[in-house]
Amino acid sequence: MNDATALVRASYEAYVRKDREALEALIDEDFHFSSPLDNRIDRATYFARCWPNSEGISGFQFIHLVQQGHTVFVTYEGTRQGGGRFRNTEVVTTREGRIVEVEVYFGWSLPHPAPAGGFTNL
Repeated sequence: MNDATALVRASYEAYVRKDREALEALIDEDFHFSSPLDNRIDRATYFARCWPNSEGISGFQFIHLVQQGHTVFVTYEGTRQGGGRFRNTEVVTTREGRIVEVEVYFGWSLPHPAPAGGFTNL
């Protein structure tokens, strides 16, 4: 898959379908994953630690999906099984039709706990 945006969309779709085999086919052997909780973990650790979270996700709605070269910038609203939503941004790097790196930047829960124009001290 040479279109990086299509590749990234397919990875989110596999995650929602709980189709690990499809996701494994999209992720490079030299894959690394970073988030506020994970510091550049490898592919095996990602599947052991992060893949089980797919069970709690029922969907993603893309807010921004912007490709720049081999990098796709994604902002989405995720929906949890049983309700609840959240917004995150991810930077996905591709190489030769495979995902080689994902950086996740946690956003916030939806609805936002602070009133519009306001803030919270959580």
